[in-house]
Amino acid sequence: MRVIRYGSCSIPSFQFQEFSFSRLVAEVGWEGNPHYEGGARAPANFRNHMKRVGVVEVIKSNLSNSDAKRANLSARKKDRIKLPKLDSIGGDNKSLHISEFLSHKSGVEAMLNKGALQSFGSIDSNTYRCTLPQVQLLNFEVAPVLTLKVNPTSEDCTVEMLSCKFEGSDLVEQQNDHFSASMVNRITWETVGSQPMLDVDVKLNISLEIYTLPFTMLPTSAVESPGNIMMQALVDRLVPLLLQQLLQDYDNWVRQYQKSLS
Repeated sequence: MRVIRYGSCSIPSFQFQEFSFSRLVAEVGWEGNPHYEGGARAPANFRNHMKRVGVVEVIKSNLSNSDAKRANLSARKKDRIKLPKLDSIGGDNKSLHISEFLSHKSGVEAMLNKGALQSFGSIDSNTYRCTLPQVQLLNFEVAPVLTLKVNPTSEDCTVEMLSCKFEGSDLVEQQNDHFSASMVNRITWETVGSQPMLDVDVKLNISLEIYTLPFTMLPTSAVESPGNIMMQALVDRLVPLLLQQLLQDYDNWVRQYQKSLS
């Protein structure tokens, strides 16, 4: 089966990955088959990995048959990382807070992992159409297209996947009728003692229609058990990388801000 999470923080797509989720979709379930060739490796560089894998971030497709057997897969990952302590600039460091970064255009692009996208466009003030690079799924060229909503506030930032479709051949696009998924990536921050901290909570759910032999003859658990293990393993690997990339983008933004004042 082969079905696939930055939200500044932002997987199922998750990849939406996540998110970039083409790989998650690819590794977790194509046509209800829980077996797969190879395995995902933890990459040294998150952005390069996302370019190869695709993101997190699949969702809200109508399943072709409401009475069909379905496998329900889920994964969740929470993580925490230290934020850098910022020195006061000009007597006021308010504009350097992580919440300001996530509300800025640079922060939104970091949350969407723009560097890993084939194309990126704004639908409205906080909704974006993101096309991932083509990936190989069972010898087919597939281009996942995600619609992601970014909602930054003074207290948190949430990335939600509104839609995901596979574009390609007719056979590839037919797969859109056999799964549905949802992904929410929420980041919050707080100060513990004198140390600022960043928390991420990623939730990914995928529902796969089981419609090919021999899997229709097997219990749903034959798909769900290995599928959940694979999905959780990928989310566990991607979320820490996502946080590392976010901190790098945040640091670059702070440096540019400081440079603009000098």
